[in-house]
Amino acid sequence: MTEKRQPFTITGKREGERLASRLLEEELQQAVKDGHRHLNVQAFGQHGIGGRLWKTNGEPVHITVEGHAGQRLGSLGYPGTFIEVMGPVSDDVGWLNAGAVITVHGHASNGVSNGMAQGKVYIAGNIGSRGMTMTKFNPRFEPPELWVLGSAGDYFAEFMAGGVAVVCGHSPQNPDNVLGYRPAVGMVGGRIFFRGPHQGFSHADAKMMPIEDADWQWLTEGMKAYLTAIDRMELFDDLTVREAWQLIVARSPQDKAGPGRRSMADFRAQVWEKQLGKGGIVGDLTDIDRSPIPVITQGDLRRFVPVWENRKFKAPCEASCPSGIPVQERWRLVREGRVDEAVDLALAFTPFPASVCGYLCPHPCMTACTKGSAFMTPVDVSQLGRASINAGLPELPPLSGKRIAVIGGGPAGISTAWQLRRKGHEAVVFDNAPTLGGKIASVIPNSRIPADVVKKELDRAAEVIPHVHLQQKLSREDTDRLVADYDFVVVAAGAQKPRTLPIPGKELMATATDFLTDAKSDNAKPGKRVVIIGAGNVGCDVATEAARLGAEAITLLDVQEPASFGKEREDAEAAGAVFRWPVFTRRITEEGVELESGELIPADTVIISIGDAPDLDFLPEDVATERGYVVVNDDYQTSNAKIYAIGDVVRPGLLTDAIGAGRRAAETITEILAGKRPGADRKMVIDIERVSLEYLDPRIVQYEDMDQCGSQCSSCGTCRDCGICVAVCPQAAISRKAGEGVEFEYVVDAERCIGCGFCAGACPCGIWDLVENTPIG
Repeated sequence: MTEKRQPFTITGKREGERLASRLLEEELQQAVKDGHRHLNVQAFGQHGIGGRLWKTNGEPVHITVEGHAGQRLGSLGYPGTFIEVMGPVSDDVGWLNAGAVITVHGHASNGVSNGMAQGKVYIAGNIGSRGMTMTKFNPRFEPPELWVLGSAGDYFAEFMAGGVAVVCGHSPQNPDNVLGYRPAVGMVGGRIFFRGPHQGFSHADAKMMPIEDADWQWLTEGMKAYLTAIDRMELFDDLTVREAWQLIVARSPQDKAGPGRRSMADFRAQVWEKQLGKGGIVGDLTDIDRSPIPVITQGDLRRFVPVWENRKFKAPCEASCPSGIPVQERWRLVREGRVDEAVDLALAFTPFPASVCGYLCPHPCMTACTKGSAFMTPVDVSQLGRASINAGLPELPPLSGKRIAVIGGGPAGISTAWQLRRKGHEAVVFDNAPTLGGKIASVIPNSRIPADVVKKELDRAAEVIPHVHLQQKLSREDTDRLVADYDFVVVAAGAQKPRTLPIPGKELMATATDFLTDAKSDNAKPGKRVVIIGAGNVGCDVATEAARLGAEAITLLDVQEPASFGKEREDAEAAGAVFRWPVFTRRITEEGVELESGELIPADTVIISIGDAPDLDFLPEDVATERGYVVVNDDYQTSNAKIYAIGDVVRPGLLTDAIGAGRRAAETITEILAGKRPGADRKMVIDIERVSLEYLDPRIVQYEDMDQCGSQCSSCGTCRDCGICVAVCPQAAISRKAGEGVEFEYVVDAERCIGCGFCAGACPCGIWDLVENTPIG
């Protein structure tokens, strides 16, 4: 996006009314998204101005605030954000600042730089209470800085954990105490440079230190930048007299060690035994065992024990994938440098890893990603999907002699045949089309997926799947013959009959399937004006293709709010399509579409896109149907035990739904042929509360490559072999045990473990669980 350097003004009032803080922030975000990088804000007490401006493409954003800024100015500020306030500010300026540079030409009230982790806050006056509290410091970045021209209020630097505070003491609010009441309480990190008198600080948590040459050089260089920012460079000589400055630093844990306490052993010998032992109050009256019970128990006495539950649960991405692909396992292989294995793994679950995962799927796995619970960007599985175009044909077992007929050569049928062949069974596909693929090859526009990707994956499937090209429609007698000749029959014929409307002029409408088929070969001529009845995702594909073929006015009609979503909806809107709902069609004429309201929408072409219905006339009579669809059980078996049905003949759904149903039907048939009872995968989904996302970078909004994706996958339920549990265990009770090849496990020494649960609390992937110990006796 081109940076817009001219100042862009946003006012906090509309027609004399104050704009809500949320609305002002939305306008700021939109201005940055539109490319504005110099913003003037007229504030009227709005909160949070200038925070969370993350989507800048790495370009700096400069914000000037005039008027009255509300609380939390610059909160959650991002690196590259520069905020200048032309006056005083309210509470919590720079709250949780993560990199912004904030300059205030005036005083600031309470909570300045509270929880700040990065960035700088320059105050050209005094600050209120609890400034620079609970700050943080990540050694990967420069420490946060707070510069105050005057003095600090009470409880300054309370629980300060990092960063640098500089209090210049120029025209302070209290000339006798520039640090306020009880500063540095609970301070555990960071430094405080100050100039002027003070009335004490928490000596239990902090101490005075001499200012070394390196410290003084840093202070003077920083002072130039600070005074330049607040336009007070005339004070430089006065504020750089070394003898006037003092330095407070946090005490280390060793510094905080107090006087030694009496040991338990000494107390037992000198007090306990003397009072209660032989010769004491009760020692001569009883022989009861008075030996101490440990406060911290181990072994069988532990109340809780840690359990390593690697791969016991499904990750949310795997559970939400209709094809059942273990996405987290693929990212694990990427992290280990085994990209080829990650690519090939998908072929165990789908014959279309590139076409579907890379282009056509709406990615419910990403929607379910645990990272979304913390408003982090889910890992981009489409990158791995598109890389799967290079997946090679897997090694296949010899044929078992069992034969399965598959009626339908679309994604569902190919999925079933693919999985059956992987298990050693011969699956023959019967279809009216000369080649395999169904709608994925004949209908879906090339704008959604490159034609060479579809061709390569269909060619790979055709190498191992026999295909019978039917020259006529399948009859009921033909199906009966297939049932007799094959061990099983799988019906995956899809939905072939377009639904229409019982209105006058319906014969003037083209179906969406016919139009998209012609458009794919560039034989469709939609004209300049196109009306599409039905605004689902297929209708959006029609709109996009119509625009590509020259249509200029495209209207999509629906009786309710359109169900379209994702890339299809975005592409249609980008093509200029107009969505209208709720509207009802009265008739189709040579001029266009007449609505029940009497309005006529002119059209050269009218296309109906309200779904397709399956044609089930070829099914045997003993196959139960309901409302035009085949009735199946959880394993996709019909009322005829030898016939299975999947895909759109059972219920409308996504491509991935059909592929996943084909895989499940094939698994069931394989289990029956092996003499086993079919059983569904009973793995539960991991509780995302067990997963720790603190180890991942929340600032990533777009992933650069697969390596970055792999590194940012939380690997829910699957151990990353990071060793954090070993590092955090206070008893050194956890160790890694290598297995065969790359296998491993983490084991617990019960005699050392105290059941504290640190391992479960620190585990990034939710592998460790703390469970109640088995009762003794």
